[in-house]
Amino acid sequence: MTVKGKSATATTKAANRAVSARLDFDDKTAFDDARRGFVATLDPLVIRNAQGHVVWDGDTYAFLADEAPDTVNPSLWRMSQLHTIHGLFKVVDGIYQVRGFDISNMTLVEGDTGYVVIDPLTSAECASAAMDLVRRELGDRPVTAIVYTHSHVDHFGGVKGLVSEADISAGSVRIVAPTGFLAHTVSENVYAGNAMNRRAQYMHGGKLPHGPSGVVSAGLGLGLSTGTVTLLEPTDYVTETGQELVLDGVRFEFQYTPDAEAPAEMNFYLPDFRALCMAENVSHHMHNLYTPRGAQIRDAAAWSDYIHAAIGLYAHRSDVLFICHHWPVWGRQKLTDFLEQQRDLYRYIHDETLRLAAHGHTLVEIAELIELPEPLGSSWSSRGYYGTLNHNAKAVYQKYLGWFDGNPATLHQHPPVEAGKRYVEYMGGADAVLRNARKSFDDGDYRWVAQVVNHVVFAEPDNQQARELQADALEQLGYQAESASWRNFYLTGAQELRHGVVVESTSFDTSDVLAAMTTDMMLKYLAIRLNGPKAAGRALRVDLHVTDTDERRLLQVTNGVLVHTATSAPQDADVSVALTRAALGSLTLGGTALDRCIADGSVSVGGNADVLRELFALLDTFDRFFDIVTP
Repeated sequence: MTVKGKSATATTKAANRAVSARLDFDDKTAFDDARRGFVATLDPLVIRNAQGHVVWDGDTYAFLADEAPDTVNPSLWRMSQLHTIHGLFKVVDGIYQVRGFDISNMTLVEGDTGYVVIDPLTSAECASAAMDLVRRELGDRPVTAIVYTHSHVDHFGGVKGLVSEADISAGSVRIVAPTGFLAHTVSENVYAGNAMNRRAQYMHGGKLPHGPSGVVSAGLGLGLSTGTVTLLEPTDYVTETGQELVLDGVRFEFQYTPDAEAPAEMNFYLPDFRALCMAENVSHHMHNLYTPRGAQIRDAAAWSDYIHAAIGLYAHRSDVLFICHHWPVWGRQKLTDFLEQQRDLYRYIHDETLRLAAHGHTLVEIAELIELPEPLGSSWSSRGYYGTLNHNAKAVYQKYLGWFDGNPATLHQHPPVEAGKRYVEYMGGADAVLRNARKSFDDGDYRWVAQVVNHVVFAEPDNQQARELQADALEQLGYQAESASWRNFYLTGAQELRHGVVVESTSFDTSDVLAAMTTDMMLKYLAIRLNGPKAAGRALRVDLHVTDTDERRLLQVTNGVLVHTATSAPQDADVSVALTRAALGSLTLGGTALDRCIADGSVSVGGNADVLRELFALLDTFDRFFDIVTP
């Protein structure tokens, strides 16, 4: 869908002009650093999959070469311009980065016999294209090792564009990751995957056009590639700070940093290069302590402490710092200053939030009160292009005190539809609400318009005037947002209010995720799919045998839950089932119908097959495109 947005209002133009006056746009240091060491790139930067479909097109952001328009916060526009600088870059002798071929960077270290790759992008197609460029410019050498710095998909998903299962089996390639990598990868992409993926469509603006009234970037990078996401299981795990490995002759010293930017993450130091990689624990912006797509709250205090520890461990013996998004920092003093600033950024948000909470302020109040001190507040590397000070302060509050603000009036509120009906009735009906809201819109109070008209939309979802007015308010909020995530949320909400949800028939290849999931992980997800109210009062027992791994589990449905127990021998049950782990995974994720598996022999059933059918009839299938801005 390509829909041109409306114009910026006078209020939005004034707000964006104020940003231009407040920040130092004459400072071009970041542009010089982002271009430093350029070797070559692809022209045009268009990457396709095997079917010829485009999975990455850097040229769709060519409009960013112009001056910032009224419809984009000029600070976000500047950051988005930095993201358009793409290609192969030399960091120092022996270390290179491919940037701008995906949302993340792919870093390469020259080893004794080949390349050690750090973070192989999101998709196999982009990783392959990046490696083709590397080999064209630096020499045709094999990939000898891969390092996943953490458990987010843009740091491992392209792995099969570089190496294969056979390479791992043959022992010719090692893959290193922080301990907990697989468990957190599955947790994020499977257990909460459906809700998170839908919300990510908002956060990254996946259904919005690229342009001044649509997506200008994702803040962390231009955006996520849409190619084939793959996964290969690590061969080596980092479990503690100080652990050392030698990969293809390259010495690595690791710093284990769980529960910072990702639940499983690590930094590392390369002593032979005097180079420090801080993974995604530092960036040239404010990151998320809570990501709006949905994820576990990140520990701001631990995050700050890890950066502080890295300063003591590595800064004094480093000449360059590189990261898995954005550009490097050269020079011992500069990288130390950068690390200290990032350390203080997350520590300030943490401590100031708790200080204000101790005075009795709630999470909403704190988000409005908190301000960064100078020079943090005006530093480009502290700006909220991805995270924001507002929602990060709420994240700290939630981590310690939860969602409840202590006021009993908010302890058991009505859900949006029921609350909306009551609000509209109390305010004199929908026409009265919209009449007053239009005046607020004309006054530039877009936050209030979005908030109050939302009650009308949920009370009367077919009220087109309400949908249009809320969309107009969200659009202006998007035009003013410095955070790309907030901009994309606002603009996607506006688009769906005006035009409805864009539903696609595409399906995802889950084979690599299945291969990485243990049997117990699969069964936990099966339990998530069980419809508790429908299962209440049912009592089912299934004796499960996973034949290729020779694992046995007793599945029991009781009290509306599905529990499983490891067993060593067949159990007394209503039905017995024998199948491979791949078949179990396909059934678990809903990729195959049960009767088809029974018919083709991939599932063998002993006893009453109707019991097994009853169990699967109790499982929900999740809608990938559920409503968000409407009930």
